[in-house]
Amino acid sequence: MYSFHIITVGALKEPAHRELVAEYTKRLTGTCKIKRTEIPAARLPSDPSVSEIRSALAAEAKEILRAVPRGAHKIALCVEGCRFDSPAFAEYIRRASETASEFVFIIGSSYGLDGSVKDACDLRLSVSDFTFPHAMMQPILYEIIYRTCSIIGGGKYHK
Repeated sequence: MYSFHIITVGALKEPAHRELVAEYTKRLTGTCKIKRTEIPAARLPSDPSVSEIRSALAAEAKEILRAVPRGAHKIALCVEGCRFDSPAFAEYIRRASETASEFVFIIGSSYGLDGSVKDACDLRLSVSDFTFPHAMMQPILYEIIYRTCSIIGGGKYHK
């Protein structure tokens, strides 16, 4: 059984986003183990400077890396990452599972992830060329995981 751990910076505030995450978590029950860890976002002023953002990302990075289990296959969600279609990503996970017992997906704050987190990861994943609100990335990621498990499990793949 696959084990997925989602580490995210910041809380889901919108009820609709929380409901989607809860729905996907329910759908994944019995298919895989799924865990979610929230790292508090560093406090920033309303118009932060570049150095304030860098400092915040570095502080968040320490907490993120502390939450990553040893031996996990780490995947950072970031705009400069690799892109897959659903079948190809399912194959990536299947192959990586030959050496990893757990997959950790890391979603940074609305300012992204510190380079130290990206460097510590086995894969940098880009979900799309489009820009999405930070809060929507969690429901999107849960859908990606759901689709991945469905494909690996031999379920019918819907385009």
